[in-house]
Amino acid sequence: MKKAIRILGVLMLVVVTTLSFASCSNDDDPVNNDFFAGTYKGSISYNDGSTNNSTDNGSVFVTKIASGTKYNFAFSNGIPDLNGVEFQQSGDHTLVMVGGTATSYIRIDNNDLKILYIKDGKTWTANCTR
Repeated sequence: MKKAIRILGVLMLVVVTTLSFASCSNDDDPVNNDFFAGTYKGSISYNDGSTNNSTDNGSVFVTKIASGTKYNFAFSNGIPDLNGVEFQQSGDHTLVMVGGTATSYIRIDNNDLKILYIKDGKTWTANCTR
């Protein structure tokens, strides 16, 4: 009897674990989630006047921080991170950087990440998908 209960317990654990992993998806919407983390892959670059770093096979790991409106962007290939960037919703499933312009913006949705961010003579770019 103890062995049957133990087997049933292990099976229940496997089912719950499987469902937990199955509920995570690349289609998570950064707009409607209290917690968001996703990796976008594609073309990224950084230039600060003395350093020029770019690749077509880079990645950006995006996380929503506790404030609910600010996001962090961790770049691959030694490109410095962008942290604490504030966003507002634009449409149903898109976020745009607060204070963005045509020459400096970050736009993110569940499939695409577009960055042209200029600050203090430094320029970050990304054209990535999930």
